[in-house]
Amino acid sequence: MTESTAPVLHETESPKRHDILAAAGMLFMQLGYGATSVDAIARAALVSKATLYAHFPSKEALFATIIDDACRTSLAAPILLPEDDPDVARVLRTLGDQMLRFILEGRALAIHRVVIAEAARFPELGRAFWENGPGRLRQALSAWMQRQQDAGRLRRVDAGLAADQFLGLLRSGGHVRATLGLPPPTEAEIDRTVQAAVDTFLRAFAPTG
Repeated sequence: MTESTAPVLHETESPKRHDILAAAGMLFMQLGYGATSVDAIARAALVSKATLYAHFPSKEALFATIIDDACRTSLAAPILLPEDDPDVARVLRTLGDQMLRFILEGRALAIHRVVIAEAARFPELGRAFWENGPGRLRQALSAWMQRQQDAGRLRRVDAGLAADQFLGLLRSGGHVRATLGLPPPTEAEIDRTVQAAVDTFLRAFAPTG
């Protein structure tokens, strides 16, 4: 596992937008969400406040975009949850491996700690994190599981609940330890966690009869 650095500059992305996101991400993780001002972000990005607001209407929007960009890059649902692959176990293993490795990256852990520490004081922070990160993945996985149920590959249950339970199996003790700054899981432990999550999920939700 390698720690993520600044956002990658895509060909169609404004360099100033990229610099603002990189500066905001750095400051959020160093100082926390509440202690990071728009002025400080503009100074770190070497742009004016007017330029910053031309790209992002608020600090909340900045944070939401950081989460959105990271998840779109690492957890692209159309790729991880293909419509035309009938092998449910294989798709779940691929998704589980990608998701667990993503949430164990240094940058993802740092953002998670910021949210946990400050969401009670700044509800917009928790909302932005959920809607652009875990909530979006849950929605995509739930829809995919509903399609697998319709195709007879999974037992008919509440698809949202099933998605929650699979994702919960992946966020095991290894992720909790890493969030607390303790040694993260090894590669072998990650592999075992993903396989166990898939096996447990399919024992519960595979079609009967």
